[in-house]
Amino acid sequence: MHIERIDHFVLTVRDIDATCDFYAIALGMERVDFGAGRTALKFGQQKINLHRAGHELEPKSAKPTPGSGDFCLITKTPIDDVVAHLKSAGIVIEYLPSPRTGAIGPITSVYFRDPDDNLIEVSTYDE
Repeated sequence: MHIERIDHFVLTVRDIDATCDFYAIALGMERVDFGAGRTALKFGQQKINLHRAGHELEPKSAKPTPGSGDFCLITKTPIDDVVAHLKSAGIVIEYLPSPRTGAIGPITSVYFRDPDDNLIEVSTYDE
C-alpha cells in the first residue's frame, strides 16, 4: 500500500460557526455544509470535517475533545506575509517564525491557536 495524501481530518469543536469564521479569516478556508447537517472547512484538495462536542458522528476517535488538535499546514505565501496577515486579523501568535522540519525538508513555521485551543502551525518550505 502507498498512501498518497491526506483527504480530511476531523476536529471536535465547541461552536461550529465560530470555528468556521475563525478559519475563514485566519486561513481563507471555505465553509462547506454537506450531508445531514455536516460541516467542513475546505482548502485545496483537502478538508477539515467539524464535529460539535457532545454530538460527534460515528465512527469517531476514542476521546473526541475540543483543543486536542495539533497540525501543520503548508503555504506558498511568504512567512512574513503570513505573520502580518495574522496580526492584522487580531490573532495571537504563540511562536514567531522558527526553523522546523517538514515531511520533505526544512520549513519555517509560525504557531497560533483556534477558538478551541487547537495548535495550528503554518509553514513554508525553505528553498
